[in-house]
Amino acid sequence: MSLPKRDGVNGRYYLIHKPDVNPEVLEHADQCIQDVLDGTAKENHSASPKVVRSQSGTPFLPSQLLERFLSKLSLKEFPYMEAVAFCDAMRRLVGWQEIRYTLEKYIKKQVQERYFEVEEEEDDFTPYPSCTVWPDLHPEDVDEGLLRFACYVAVSYTVYGQSFESLTTEHILGLVSQIRPDMVKELKTNGSGKLPKDIQRRKTEHFTASANDAFAIIRISAKDSTENCYAEILNYLCAVLEQEEFPHSYSVEFRGKEKIYLSIPGLPKKGINQLFACAVRYPNLHTLIEKYARLAMKEFEWYNNLEDEACAMPGTFAVFALGLEGMQWCSLVCDYLDLCDDEHSSLQEKFIHIFFKKYGFTNQTLPVLVHGVQSMQWMEPAKEFRDLIANEESLNALLEIKDHLEDYLPEENCHDKRSQDFLWQDVLWGIWGKAAQNGGSKVIKTAPAQLRMVYEQIFH
Repeated sequence: MSLPKRDGVNGRYYLIHKPDVNPEVLEHADQCIQDVLDGTAKENHSASPKVVRSQSGTPFLPSQLLERFLSKLSLKEFPYMEAVAFCDAMRRLVGWQEIRYTLEKYIKKQVQERYFEVEEEEDDFTPYPSCTVWPDLHPEDVDEGLLRFACYVAVSYTVYGQSFESLTTEHILGLVSQIRPDMVKELKTNGSGKLPKDIQRRKTEHFTASANDAFAIIRISAKDSTENCYAEILNYLCAVLEQEEFPHSYSVEFRGKEKIYLSIPGLPKKGINQLFACAVRYPNLHTLIEKYARLAMKEFEWYNNLEDEACAMPGTFAVFALGLEGMQWCSLVCDYLDLCDDEHSSLQEKFIHIFFKKYGFTNQTLPVLVHGVQSMQWMEPAKEFRDLIANEESLNALLEIKDHLEDYLPEENCHDKRSQDFLWQDVLWGIWGKAAQNGGSKVIKTAPAQLRMVYEQIFH
C-alpha cells in the first residue's frame, strides 16, 4: 500500500496527531522514532517548518514525533533512561527550540496537573501559577522515574535554552522539590551528573572549584595570587565552557586574596571583575584570557549573578581587561561589541569611555567606536571626547572612517546610503552628543580656525 498525500504545510510532512491518521503513516512515524534513536534519521531545514526524515525519507514534525514517543511511555515505572536517550537524540538532531515546548507541555500535564493544586494566575507578569501539592498525596505514590525526567527537562531549559528559560527550570524544580526535595538537593550538590568528575570538582594546591550545570554556577576559590594560580583557574574555566552540557548563561562566583578590580568606574565589583583584574597583570596569561572570552561570548547570553542595570554577556570582563592592555586586542573588543545585545546591554559604554581616554582617537582605535555605537541604544560620549579628538590626526582618522562606513554594516544593507547616514549620525553623537545635531553647527563654530575645514567635512 502506498502512503497517502502529505497533509502538512506545503506538503512538506505528514501530520500524525489526528485520530484518523493512516495506519501505515503511523508505522513510518514509529520507524522514524527508531531511526532518531539509531542516529540514521535526517533533519531538513531547507524550508519552514523544520522536519525530520526517516531513513527511508518519510518526513515528520519533530514535535509530533516527540509527542508520539512520550505518549507510549508508561507512567508507572517510567522509563527515565529511555526517555532521556530519545530527547537527547532529538535535541542533537533538530535543536532544543524544536522540542522545548512539547517537553514543557508534557511535564505540565503529567506532573503539575496530576499532583498539584494550581492556583489562578494573579497577573500577566507572573510566568507560572502557584502550585501546591495535593494534601493527600504521598511521595511513594509518585513515580520516581517520572520525577527524574522532570528534573532532566528542568536542567535542559538552563543548559540549552536562552537565559530567560531558567524561569522554567525554577518552576519545574519547584514542583519536584515539594514531593522529593532530596532530588533537587542532589542537583544542587552535584548537578545533572553529565559533567566529568574533574569538571564537577577540581582541587589543586592553588585553587578549589566546582561547576554545576543544573544551576549554571561556577564557584572558584583562589588560595594565592600567583601566575600559576590564575593559569590553572583560566584553564579550568575554559574546560568547563568546552563541555556541551554546560549552560551558555551562568554565574561565576570567585573569591581571591587580592580585592582589586578593573579600573573602569561604574563596573559592578563582583568576583568575575576581580578575577580578570588580577589575571590580566600577567602577560603570559593574556592568550588564555582571550581563549576564555571567545568561548564565553554568546549573543543573548548573560552572567546570571549581575543585576539588570549591570547585565553583561559572558566574557565581558575578560574583554575589558585585555582591551585596556593594548591595541593588539582591538579585534577581540570589536568582535565582543558585535555580539552585545543592543536593547539590554550598556555596560560596554563605561569601557569605551576609559578606552578612548587612555588611547585617544586614532586609525587603530576608531573602529572600536563604530562597533560600540552599534552595540547599544544611544551611546553617550564622555565629556573629554570633544577635546581628545580636536587634533588634525584624529579628525582625519575619523574622516577615513566616514569613507568606509560600508565595512561596518551588515552585508545586506552595507551599500544602502540611508543605513550609512544613520550609522554616521550615531558615530558623531558618540563623540559630541547633542552638539552633533543641526549639522554640528555648534562644534564647527567653536572649532580652531586651522581645523574648521576638517570639521565641516566631517559634519557634511
